[in-house]
Amino acid sequence: MRYLITLVTLLGTLFAFLMWGFNTANAGEQYNKAVIGHVVQSKVNGTNVDVNKLFEQEMERVAHQFTLEMIVVMQTYLPAILDGVAADLRLKADKEYKCSLLKDTSIKDDCK
Repeated sequence: MRYLITLVTLLGTLFAFLMWGFNTANAGEQYNKAVIGHVVQSKVNGTNVDVNKLFEQEMERVAHQFTLEMIVVMQTYLPAILDGVAADLRLKADKEYKCSLLKDTSIKDDCK
């Protein structure tokens, strides 16, 4: 009897966890459903929806999401980008210094 209760409890917990996991929706899905529902309800009620304003707001929302994603990408790769820029600047500084040392000599290497 004890094993049966344990088995039923475990299966119930697993079932509840799986159902909860598969039934959750992200915020984007909820937002899209709300906007579509509002537009449909407005059309059914006979009120006009300013489609241009709605499109403008959606474009601003997408641009905002893109900006946030780009900030994350920049935050991730900025150290590598800065390391590359610093290496290029060091090479340029080294070349200029080398050319300044070789300025009055017969060695012209790659200096003009």
